[in-house]
Amino acid sequence: MLQRPRFLRSEDDSGYLLRVLRNTRVSGRRRAARRPQRLDAPDELMRIEELSAAQPEVKLDSGTLYQAIAALPVPFRDALVAVDVIGMSYEEAARALRAREATITTRLHRARQRVAAALAEESGISPAVQRSAVDAATRTAT
Repeated sequence: MLQRPRFLRSEDDSGYLLRVLRNTRVSGRRRAARRPQRLDAPDELMRIEELSAAQPEVKLDSGTLYQAIAALPVPFRDALVAVDVIGMSYEEAARALRAREATITTRLHRARQRVAAALAEESGISPAVQRSAVDAATRTAT
């Protein structure tokens, strides 16, 4: 989408138009690459496994994760869902939630900490291992 449309007046201006089209396509591909990939199989949604965790046998039930996210205060939950679940950039989330970008990063950090602490309490796993599992799980949940 052109922020400042421009009228073509000569043949030389077609280079400008081609450059705009190329840049728009590149930006769209970069944006799509930042978004999490969707899991299609229902079995994959029932269990989320963090392979890089210190204890590979640790599995995180997605229902438990969603309950921990639902228990967050609304501003924290909105930031977490916007960035980690939907895949918005911090700037997009700030615009959508009508907050500053710094506020979104702070809320996101605190939301992740609270979810990790809630899951650590329930499962008895150390918070550091649980936090790394939560970060990966929220990015691949949907």
